[in-house]
Amino acid sequence: MIKIIDLNFFTDQTIASFLVETSDGPFLVETGPDSTYKNLEKGLHSLGYEPGDIRNVLLTHIHLDHAGAAWHFGKMGATIHVHSKGGPHMVNPDKLLQSAGRIYGDQMDYLWGKMEPIPDNQVKIYDDNDEIVIGDKKIRALYTPGHAQHHLAYEVDGVVFTGDVGGVRIGGVVEPPCPPPDINIEIWRNSINKLRDIKPDSLYLTHFGKYDDVADHLDELERRLRKTAEWMRKRMKEGKSKDEITPEFEKYVKDELLNAGMNEKEVEKYEYADPAWMSVGGLMRYWTKYHPEEI
Repeated sequence: MIKIIDLNFFTDQTIASFLVETSDGPFLVETGPDSTYKNLEKGLHSLGYEPGDIRNVLLTHIHLDHAGAAWHFGKMGATIHVHSKGGPHMVNPDKLLQSAGRIYGDQMDYLWGKMEPIPDNQVKIYDDNDEIVIGDKKIRALYTPGHAQHHLAYEVDGVVFTGDVGGVRIGGVVEPPCPPPDINIEIWRNSINKLRDIKPDSLYLTHFGKYDDVADHLDELERRLRKTAEWMRKRMKEGKSKDEITPEFEKYVKDELLNAGMNEKEVEKYEYADPAWMSVGGLMRYWTKYHPEEI
């Protein structure tokens, strides 16, 4: 049984944590940030559990909106499962926090809260196709980079927890979150194909919820990923700066959502889950690093 816990990051349906029940107690996929930990506690209580009942936490990747509260469970003795490239940052988060600090500045505490180290012996690392066994559940780790080099999706009982490689979708439109520094369109498309090949019954998106129209969802994600990257390439080729592109891109994303039938409240949720301004730096870095000849 999978339960969705809405962490209410400024509004509802922006960040989810997933509780999976097993014969050896429940585990979590994603914790959200430290700033919503109290909401996660409330969500666990509503399902009849205490935070200390969680002995295993699976993280798709180490970005703060997915992994920032994992240290709370580490303090209670839980095992934290993460990709091999992300594990060291759970043990010593200094570089991760410094990197995030350069992006968010004095908004760090307000948005994300704090992050504390997790003992090395409580962090278990995985790579592609590694198996995790928790009670009666066998979970397959799927290395799915493109959004982040340290990204895993998790397959269990015919469904996949996608993290950010499955995009952001709040009821309607699928959007690709493209923050710096790891965006790579070609690699991301390979990861989308990996999810296609599995043919899961459902996708569970951290941003946000469960979707059963898997093939259509992945097709739309790939289409929008390519379209968004091309939009950015054209502006860069025109010689526009990041400061010039950012407001144009924010308007472009908002118009795309409104034209697809989203209302203003839903557009606001997308902005909390996937701030448009962040994708500017990620996509500009992608073109500059991997295809400078095209800009």
